Amino acid sequence: MKKVVKAVLVCAPLALLVGCSSLPTRIGAVPEKKYEVIGKGKADGGGFMLFHFIPIMQNDKLARTYKAAVAQQKGDDLINIVIKESWFWAYIGNGYRTSIEGDVIKYK
Repeated sequence: MKKVVKAVLVCAPLALLVGCSSLPTRIGAVPEKKYEVIGKGKADGGGFMLFHFIPIMQNDKLARTYKAAVAQQKGDDLINIVIKESWFWAYIGNGYRTSIEGDVIKYK
């Protein structure tokens, strides 16, 4: 029993630290690089906070949505970006939706 308690005391803080991490996302054109606009891109993505505590596809939803919008036109980045967020409540947690649209660019 003591081994189980020790394992929980060690693993629980570690799981909290790892579960709540994400990578930074760069949005917009790289300064001083020439580009051309090749079309419009729009994408939606989402995530869920199970029991208002456990992130499910939550931490990287902005990055996934951004990449999907750029991939529609097979470009490199977005400019003139509009980001919209909405959420909904459920008994077991909250859901979050992100919508990104903008002009897809291709670097020269």
